[in-house]
Amino acid sequence: MAGAVVIGSRANWRRGEVEAVLDGERRILCLTLGALAELETAFAVEDLNRLAARFSSGRLKAADMIRIIGAGLRGGGNLLSDDEVAAMSVEGGIATYAGIVGDLLTATFAGRGEGTAANP
Repeated sequence: MAGAVVIGSRANWRRGEVEAVLDGERRILCLTLGALAELETAFAVEDLNRLAARFSSGRLKAADMIRIIGAGLRGGGNLLSDDEVAAMSVEGGIATYAGIVGDLLTATFAGRGEGTAANP
């Protein structure tokens, strides 16, 4: 996998979705309004602007990545707890986890990125 997003993906960037392979299974992730509200609470911020600012600092702990990926999975219809997400594995290790988080945040806060294949 070249980067975190799956080539030939079922994800729709226009809806803020990304697709990633976690535990050997292709899954859709999406930070829906409910998922964003979950993250606002988890990170103790007052609004989406502060949540975006928190993420744009570029300083995330492993626990932060678990929360973001977990919220994205739940927003994409995957009913998994953060504990289950923490136990998942990905090919490429931490770099792939960071790529998934980056792609998910970009899809949510910035829209479709440069060089990313559109899925109409």
